[in-house]
Parts: sequence; C-alpha cells; structure tokens
Amino acid sequence: MTRKLTLALATLTLLALVASPAAFAAASLDQVISNLRLWITGLLATLATLLLMIGGVRYILAAGDPGMHEKAKGAIRTALVGYALALLAPVLTSIVKQIAG
Repeated sequence: MTRKLTLALATLTLLALVASPAAFAAASLDQVISNLRLWITGLLATLATLLLMIGGVRYILAAGDPGMHEKAKGAIRTALVGYALALLAPVLTSIVKQIAG
C-alpha cells in the first residue's frame, strides 16, 4: 500500500511538472523554486483533501469493524501529514534557497 501511494504521488508530481513547463521557464533560480513551491503545495493540499475524504468515508462505512476503523484512522493521519507538509513548503523552499545560494 505504501509503495503504491508513493508511486502514485511521484507520478502525479511528474505529470504536473510536465504539464506545466512554465514552472521552469522563469528567469532566475528563485523564480523557479517559487513556482515549484506553488505547484507542490497545491498538489499536496489536493492529495491531502482526497485522503481525508477517503478516510472519512471509510470511517463511516466501517460499521463497527475494528480493522476498517484503523484503516480509516490511518488515512486521516496521512491526510494530516499531507496538510502539514503543504504548510511547511515555504520553510522547506527557503532552506533549499539557502543551500543553493
């Protein structure tokens, strides 16, 4: 399950970057990093919202099954991690800017 999710996230990120070459068509490295931050933040927020919805539906449909409740809670926790990463994207890009110069 984790491998499938990681592969799906990587594929979606790659497709988003290929579909929007404007992220790389900037004049400076700062602009490229800023454009990528916006794309990645949007992608993370979208995926986190999707996982939150899936977790909520699983929780509602669990009907007392403890195994299904745990799967639903795991999806909701993953969504919260996604939201946290989306909120931390500006901090992470500032670190990358400092490292890259």
